[in-house]
Amino acid sequence: MNRFVIAEPTKCIGCNTCMAACIQTHEKVGLVAHARLTVMRDDNGTAPVLCRHCEDAPCAKVCPVNAIVKKDNSVLLNESLCIGCKLCGLACPFGAITPAASEPEALPECYENYVPESQLSNLPTSAPSMNPYLAWNAGRKMIAVKCDLCSFDPAGPACIRSCPTDALCLVTDKTLNVASRLKREAFEDSLISTSHAGLPEGEL
Repeated sequence: MNRFVIAEPTKCIGCNTCMAACIQTHEKVGLVAHARLTVMRDDNGTAPVLCRHCEDAPCAKVCPVNAIVKKDNSVLLNESLCIGCKLCGLACPFGAITPAASEPEALPECYENYVPESQLSNLPTSAPSMNPYLAWNAGRKMIAVKCDLCSFDPAGPACIRSCPTDALCLVTDKTLNVASRLKREAFEDSLISTSHAGLPEGEL
């Protein structure tokens, strides 16, 4: 079974600390400074949406350049190979892949010929509120980003370590087996309690 991070909505307080930690961690290793998870809000509360690292990986099946591969019980996306076609995001059943704009490689700190921003007013740009699947900005390459479980960091996913309410946890074969056992034991206890209900005290 592939590993993945899951959120407990009842513990999430919507502080966005997980998103900030994700951005900072990936930026340090030279990857696109964009969160690999998104905190969603509705009338019932908040919870982060993350990649589930699906066993069948529909995102990998539609990638035309094989930028998404299964590795180390996870589904990883190579941002250097991504061509920004956005097919993986459309195929993801959880909406956990987001197109994000990256800065051009080897971007100079200053340009030899300075052009005032006023002279660039006719350059087409996308509003910040525009859906990332429709956005387009000159000088920025749109590529897909998704949870990679911070595979480059021995300490594990930064979102889990940064969450102040422990709302995030890593699901593995081991943790899933423990959860299944606890659930089974709780079910068996409830059956025993139900079968004893209504019996005279001396017959229990």
